[in-house]
Amino acid sequence: MTTYPVHVEARLDPGLSRWLWIVKWLLAIPHYVVLVFLWMAFFVLSVVAFFAILFTGRYPRSIFEFNVGVLRWTWRVTFYSYGVLGTDRYPPFTLHDVADYPAHLEVDYPERLSRGLVLVKWWLLAIPHYVVVALLVGGTGYSISGDTDGPAVSGSGLIGVLVLIAAVILLFTGRYPQQLFDLILGLNRWVLRVAGYASLMTDRYPPFSLDQGGAEESDDEQGGPRGPRTAMDPSTTAHATPEPVSPPVRRPSGWTAGRTISVVAGAGLAMVALAAGIAWTAMIAADLGARDDEGFLMSPTQRMTTSTYAIASTPVEIQADAPFVLLPEALIGDAKVTVVAQGGEDVFLGIGPTSQVDAYLRNTEHASVIYLRHGDAVLRTIDGSAPILTPDEMTFWTAQSSGPGRQQVTWPVELGDWTAVVMNSETTRGVDVRTTAGAEVPALPWLMGILLTLSAMSLVVSIILIAVPLRAVSRETTSS
Repeated sequence: MTTYPVHVEARLDPGLSRWLWIVKWLLAIPHYVVLVFLWMAFFVLSVVAFFAILFTGRYPRSIFEFNVGVLRWTWRVTFYSYGVLGTDRYPPFTLHDVADYPAHLEVDYPERLSRGLVLVKWWLLAIPHYVVVALLVGGTGYSISGDTDGPAVSGSGLIGVLVLIAAVILLFTGRYPQQLFDLILGLNRWVLRVAGYASLMTDRYPPFSLDQGGAEESDDEQGGPRGPRTAMDPSTTAHATPEPVSPPVRRPSGWTAGRTISVVAGAGLAMVALAAGIAWTAMIAADLGARDDEGFLMSPTQRMTTSTYAIASTPVEIQADAPFVLLPEALIGDAKVTVVAQGGEDVFLGIGPTSQVDAYLRNTEHASVIYLRHGDAVLRTIDGSAPILTPDEMTFWTAQSSGPGRQQVTWPVELGDWTAVVMNSETTRGVDVRTTAGAEVPALPWLMGILLTLSAMSLVVSIILIAVPLRAVSRETTSS
């Protein structure tokens, strides 16, 4: 008789409170916070384990014990809270198994793993199970509502629906139906088996079978259920009653609180290093590919078209109370805006103080830019009439240009509130232009230097914070 390597067991506590489940979401918040950081470390260590399996065929034992501990911790919180509601006993804050806690999870350590399967099992081979898991935890029951902003859709998985039914029964009767508990345990066991497989902890494909009940069932060679795991004394007769197998004695994993915190901190710094590295790469790409011949870092071309008399940009507020090196002229340098008229009209482009631009356009029918999407500007129309004066007659523009075809203004960025305006020079209806905007950004080289330094330092420190406890746990596991 054999069982799946991911063992999930639990027992339903008698005498559950009728009402405590109502506030368990609040009581479990400390665990949710801790689990966010533990799963971050789980992800980072799983990446390390992936490459270890790919090159050596072995899952590092210290990482394996940590990741199993995270799954175990998650299962206890799930069992206590809205994944089962099977106990009112508060989950312990530990990666280790707690013998007298009603929920347990163990994973058999694999001595060897396939180097080839590690490339495909966690995403390709597991897809059928991902579909099932999606239905179990997040895709069975739906509610749909509509308002002026459009429909809203929310979903709840089968497990959530069944646990809610159990909670209502518990509230009114004071008891948790055993058959419902067995079903919910079986569904959670399915999810956790898939989690173990997707986390590279085993090469054995999860069975498409619903093993209900708090105690696991063993499988025969054909994968059929054979009942609870038992052992026979070979000296007894064939009619002797089987004796339950005692749980295996597992070696301590060596994951103390200090080592766990060190790995979690190292994983956090690894995420910082990754984010800083991605930002640095994006800046390098922008610096090499988005600068024009004059050295300005320019945005993609956006089309702006309206049947009104003018298009006004979203007001830009530039305020700073900082040292000189952080002032706009040091960070941004000169800004540049270009427009290319798509019709035969002469076009006007100007940048001015927002208050004076607003006063000029107050009674003028014009469009205001809300946001940019897929190469086009989304505009909001403001009712009004034709402007009394042409834009060239106004004297408040800080930078301006007008004429046929392509127009460009270069503007030393200053503190204040600023708005850019595009109009036909003769204030006729219908503005159709393509525009780009950009700046010199003299601060970009040293920003890239800061990000590269931050990424490198974070990576080095994260390696130390992760490697030291991993080595200590590995040494203790080997010697025990």
